[in-house]
Amino acid sequence: RLVRLVRFGLGTAVLAWVGAALWRNWSEVRAQPPVWSVNPGGVILSAILVWAMYAILIAAWRAMLAGWGQRLGPWEAARIWTVSSLGKYVPGKVWAVAGMALMAREAGVAPWAATASAVILQALAIGTGALVAGAAGSQALESAHPGATAALWALAAASALGVGLLTWPPLVQRLVRTVTTLPAAGSLPARPVLLGLGANLVAWLGYGAALWILARATLPEAPLGLGAAIGSFAASYVAGLLVLVAPGGLGVREGVFVLMAQGSLGWGGAAALAVASRLLLTLTELGAALPFLIFRRGSLRVGT
Repeated sequence: RLVRLVRFGLGTAVLAWVGAALWRNWSEVRAQPPVWSVNPGGVILSAILVWAMYAILIAAWRAMLAGWGQRLGPWEAARIWTVSSLGKYVPGKVWAVAGMALMAREAGVAPWAATASAVILQALAIGTGALVAGAAGSQALESAHPGATAALWALAAASALGVGLLTWPPLVQRLVRTVTTLPAAGSLPARPVLLGLGANLVAWLGYGAALWILARATLPEAPLGLGAAIGSFAASYVAGLLVLVAPGGLGVREGVFVLMAQGSLGWGGAAALAVASRLLLTLTELGAALPFLIFRRGSLRVGT
């Protein structure tokens, strides 16, 4: 209940902040139409980089399952991860994890292990995302919102502490007992958690680099630096995760991104890139799941 209350409070604060800022500056958004010049090669390269980050996160999920003594083949793991991830577009933020647990059970994996691994990776994603946003996002806010830089560094410090605690096995065990109905068998070693930590850090950097490439491919004259792209993407995505009622962070992610990137791109350019990023990520998520929806291999039934 406390976690849900904190997330609700943070989500409400983010919505209020984004809404007020966009309302005040809506005339500037409309007055700065972007100049589009789409480079298909750059868009494709951005999508390929996003898919590579998916592969890294799937490998981290498999490693965490192996830490619980569960085994899942690469094909089945990719199928479960990509298809269940589409549940994030349903309001409530729980359907992706629920779908993952159900599909993992069908593949012979204990539902509690699939759920616990997904929740731990989600916690690592939020913690590392906030850390990256705090470290890299100060560049994006330096000119437009100077007072926010100190807050972002405080967020980075708090996130580093939280991520560090997630590598402590007793805390992980307590988290598992909190979010699952069945107790975990044994203790999860620290190595899979550290792999998940590293995978999420690499993923945030890769997602930000993909956004930077997308900006150069669609708004070639936009002066968006790589660090600003990484910080803006991480901050906006984490904000979307915190707002429970927004399916896939829709609207929240774009609003936070506009606030973060408008110092470099202007209000119109930031809004245009936010929409382009949303379209690209939606297509990459659908594209990643589509082969597994069309072609189905037999599940790898294994004992626990």
